[in-house]
Amino acid sequence: MANQRSIIIARSGFTAIVAAFVAAAGISTAQAQAARDYVSIVGSSTVYPFSTVVAERFGRNTDFKTPKIESTGTGGGFKLFCGGIGVQHPDISNASRRIKQSEVDLCAANGVDKIVEVKLGYDGIVIANSREADLVDFTLEELYLALAKNVPDPATGAHLVANPYKQWSDIDPSLPAIDIEVLGPPPTSGTRDAFLELAMEVGCEGFPAVAALEDDAFTAACHTIREDGAYIEAGENDNLIVQKLEANPAAFGIFGYSFLDQNSDKVQGSMINGVAPEFDAIADGDYPVSRPLFFYIKAAHVDVIPGIREFLAEFTSDAAWGDFGYLADRGLIPMTEAERSQVSASVHALTPLNLAAN
Repeated sequence: MANQRSIIIARSGFTAIVAAFVAAAGISTAQAQAARDYVSIVGSSTVYPFSTVVAERFGRNTDFKTPKIESTGTGGGFKLFCGGIGVQHPDISNASRRIKQSEVDLCAANGVDKIVEVKLGYDGIVIANSREADLVDFTLEELYLALAKNVPDPATGAHLVANPYKQWSDIDPSLPAIDIEVLGPPPTSGTRDAFLELAMEVGCEGFPAVAALEDDAFTAACHTIREDGAYIEAGENDNLIVQKLEANPAAFGIFGYSFLDQNSDKVQGSMINGVAPEFDAIADGDYPVSRPLFFYIKAAHVDVIPGIREFLAEFTSDAAWGDFGYLADRGLIPMTEAERSQVSASVHALTPLNLAAN
C-alpha cells in the first residue's frame, strides 16, 4: 500500500511538472515531448570542454541523443537560461562563477523558480604566454597596476591617476621590457568576473590610496579594466587566445587552467606570487587565483526533456568527476570525495538553490 501511494505521489508530481512546463511553453504535451528530444546547454567557455566530453560519452553510451552545447559565456548563458520555461529555452547553463542574485531574480521573473546548482570542481585562472618567451613571475599587485584603468600616482601614491604604465618594466625593472599586451575575456565572461575578484581586487588592496576608498569607489577602482589597448577583449573563445599567443610571444593571455593543460606544448602559465598554475597547487589552494566551476539545471525541464536526469548521473559519476576521472584528465581539479557526495545527493534530489543559505 505504501509503495502504491509513493507511485501515485510520484506520478502526480510528474504530471504537475509536465503541466507547468506545457502551460509555460504554450504547447500540447505531445508537442512538448516531440519538439526537442535532446538536452540543450549554454554558458561558460571554461566549462564548455568539460561539458562537451561528458555529452559526447553520454551520446555514445546511451540511447539518448548527444546534448547540444553553446559557448555563450557565463553571463550570456544565464540570460538565455533565465528566459523562461519551455523547449525554446535551454535546460542547463554552465558557469565559471556562481550565479548572482540579480540573475536568480531574472529567472524568477520569467517563471524559472526552481534552479538546481551543481558544483563541478575547481579551476585556476592563468596568465599565460608563448613557450617561445621567458617565464614570468607576477605579483597580484603588479597585475593590478598593469591592467587597471586608474592606479595610484607613481610619484606620490596618494591619489588615483589614469594608468601611465606602458611596459611591464615600467612597473618593476625585473619584469620584461615589452609593451603591456594582455588578451582576455569580455565582460560577459565568468572568467573575467573571477579574475577581477581574485586577482585585481586582491592586488589593489595592497595600495593605501585604493584600500581607503568606500565600497562602490573601491570596486570601481579595482574592477575597471584599462581601455587604451593594453587589454584586448578576445571574445569567449579561449582557443583563439592560445593561437594569438603562439603568433605573438610578447603578449599574455588570461584563461582557465584546463586550456593551459591542453595546450602546454604551445603556452606556459606565469607564476603568481611565486606559485606556478599546476594541478596540485590549485587543488591545495596554494595557487592564488583559483575558483569553483558550476552548472545550473532548470528543474521544470527534468523528466520532460529526455535524458536530463541521465546526463546529470553521468556528469556526477566517479568515472567523470572523480579523483581519477576523465574530466581530471582534461584539467578539472576534483572536489574532495565528501564534497562530491554532498553535491551528488543534492542533484539527485533536485534540491533548489538557496543563495541566502550560503
